[in-house]
Amino acid sequence: MDDTTNPKHYKEHPSGIECITLTEHMGFCLGNALKYIWRVDLKHNDGGIEDLRKARWYIEKEIEKRMNNNESKVSRNNDRQREEPEYDAASDRFIERLLPEGH
Repeated sequence: MDDTTNPKHYKEHPSGIECITLTEHMGFCLGNALKYIWRVDLKHNDGGIEDLRKARWYIEKEIEKRMNNNESKVSRNNDRQREEPEYDAASDRFIERLLPEGH
């Protein structure tokens, strides 16, 4: 492959593993964060600062997405709790045993 689709900074990791081998199994934001962490000392001559900032940006987006998803789940769970509970005959029989006769 040519350098634009398979650049060396994704293949020169000390582990010998190519970055995409891991990132293709992740969501977009986590995969991009890992990509920037992966190449942190391989592409730019700034001590990795630019790539670490980019990774942080994608991690923040992932956190935001997960927090919004979690809020949606909590809201849906609250809606379910407001719904009428299912009838449970065993619970009714237990309660009847606790009540005085004739009730």
